[in-house]
Amino acid sequence: MALVTVTIDGQTVQVPEGTSVLDAARSIGINIPALCHDPDLTPVGACRLCVVEIENMRNLPASCVTICTEGMEIRTNTPRVREARKTILELLVSNHNLDCMTCEKAGSCLLQDYCYEYGVSGYVFEGEKHDYPLEVDNPFYIRDMNKCIVCGRCIRACEEVVGKNILDFVYRGFKTKPSPFMDTPMSESDCVYCGSCVTVCPVGALVEKDRLGKGRTWEIEKVKTVCPYCGTGCTIDLNVMDGKVIGVTGNPEGDVNGRFLCVKGRFGYEFVHSDDRLKKPLIKKDGQFEEASWDEAINLIASKLNEVKEKNGADGIGILSSARCTNEENYLLNKFARAVIGTNNIDHCARL
Repeated sequence: MALVTVTIDGQTVQVPEGTSVLDAARSIGINIPALCHDPDLTPVGACRLCVVEIENMRNLPASCVTICTEGMEIRTNTPRVREARKTILELLVSNHNLDCMTCEKAGSCLLQDYCYEYGVSGYVFEGEKHDYPLEVDNPFYIRDMNKCIVCGRCIRACEEVVGKNILDFVYRGFKTKPSPFMDTPMSESDCVYCGSCVTVCPVGALVEKDRLGKGRTWEIEKVKTVCPYCGTGCTIDLNVMDGKVIGVTGNPEGDVNGRFLCVKGRFGYEFVHSDDRLKKPLIKKDGQFEEASWDEAINLIASKLNEVKEKNGADGIGILSSARCTNEENYLLNKFARAVIGTNNIDHCARL
């Protein structure tokens, strides 16, 4: 691939043709702030926070959508650039709930981080503010459009990653916001609740219901593992607080899925600490389940399997396996079905 040479804040760097100024800067450790940009999504240059100065360009272009050209000289941190970014941030927070003390996203909110970096007060531009009701109609996450910065990340994630196209911008001007068609509730749309929009949201406009009040980002331990639900093999991070799983997020280094998961992988972890989990075998006696020992339960299963096999043959027995077992356990169950019982009637919940 052909390379182009550019100079960024006095550093000369070679990057492949087609590389954006933002990516070129970040490749050499220069962090340019950006809210609408996400490395997994198409750049759109919407927030304009990533503006830079480029030699022989009169205006301040957005670096996420400006492609490097040979000999380009770029300055990312001049007084003019910092003033432009600060003004953009002041405009954003002028219509943003400044409840960082209690916001679930505090500590992992890009808007909060950048306002701190640029000394933004939130009181330079005062005017009308949105007063949208919280949208809690879906079972997994809350939408607070009073905190939305109209970056469009959720829209692009739904379109480009999930392929559902549930969200788009509705209304115009000050009333613009991301929403399903005709601004219908999420629960009435075809949303599959995968949480990809929550994953990419840079502020507190989208937060998981089950995570509310359970701990700040910096307090959570992340334990890398594999999703138990299907054979895709998505890499996940168990979010652990005080020895308890309080959430699941995609692992950015996962080769299969990266940061993104399906609805089961992201939200289907409640079984881990469920009060309904069986801790001892149960045997039905006189129409009621009663606790039994493992020996008693295994002997009963063996006798029932032998009974069915003698009456209906080996194919009278069917076995269903589980994705929540290990590969080794499922392999043993496969061998048990085919070699011991003598039937091919074995299936798996993750096959579909």
